[in-house]
Amino acid sequence: MNLEIAKQVAALLLQAGAVKLSPYQPFTWASGWKSPIYCDNRLTLSYPAIRSYIKNALAQVAKHYFPEAEAIGGVATAGIPQGTLLADLLELPFLYIRPKPKEHGMENLIEGKILPQAKVLLVEDLISTGGSSLKAAQAVRDAGMQAYGMLAVFSYDFDIAREHFQRAQVPLQVLCTYPVLLQEAVAQNLVSQEEVAWLQQWRAAPDQWQALKKTSL
Repeated sequence: MNLEIAKQVAALLLQAGAVKLSPYQPFTWASGWKSPIYCDNRLTLSYPAIRSYIKNALAQVAKHYFPEAEAIGGVATAGIPQGTLLADLLELPFLYIRPKPKEHGMENLIEGKILPQAKVLLVEDLISTGGSSLKAAQAVRDAGMQAYGMLAVFSYDFDIAREHFQRAQVPLQVLCTYPVLLQEAVAQNLVSQEEVAWLQQWRAAPDQWQALKKTSL
């Protein structure tokens, strides 16, 4: 991860309102986990300057870590626009991977031209545990292509996610991580140092974390 890019992306995500931090009134994930952060990076697409910076940052990282990419694969749905922008900038073929096959027509799981043995760089908006992202990587492999790597805008940086990607042998690079975002939030006086300590505990054990109580400050 490029720290300079990470800090700038963190600032832009906060500027766009794509990330919300709420240590006292957490959000609930589909898994049932309580989370003090809500991330909707799709909001960055509505701001041309922010969208352009992220696009160029993705290209810079892709060229450095994945120089042999032969196609870009967007992971549906949030990875599709970012992947399309990247593919256009790099002048590479683009395809996208659905979470499940379409229920009508050709019943495609992958939309776009299948390129046998092509090195596909997958693009995600957000990495949590990595489960859905790696299903897309497996779909690419099952179609006869190579899952060359995964590139994401943001990651919660869970240990379990890193383990999943290592086990699946899919190299992962991200523009920004949760720890860097917290540092930027402190710099902007959006959270206190005491709140940051509590927010850091969530990343260490998200399945056990509970909201911060006002009386504990």
